[in-house]
Amino acid sequence: FISKTNKMALVGGTKAPQAATAEHQALADKVKADAETKLGQKFGEFHVVSVSTQTVAGTNYFLKVNVGGGHFVHLRVFQGLPPQQHVELHSAQGGHTAESELKYF
Repeated sequence: FISKTNKMALVGGTKAPQAATAEHQALADKVKADAETKLGQKFGEFHVVSVSTQTVAGTNYFLKVNVGGGHFVHLRVFQGLPPQQHVELHSAQGGHTAESELKYF
């Protein structure tokens, strides 16, 4: 949750979406096969375009992924704390567009 008057995210809330980095793409690549299984699709294209994060006992990453043909999926990926920092796909949503809002799910 982000207040319109105060741009700081509340503890435990999600941060405003921002442009994805190579680190975010690497995270998505680790769960691509799981996302394909969960959504019942194979993706030829799989490029993270934006990301929002939530700090919990680790980090939840909310990723908007361009899967080609004007189609996008949203992924919720959890990365645990060091030293293990395990990565797992928590949930996935298909049927999004470039204009779909990236938010908590």
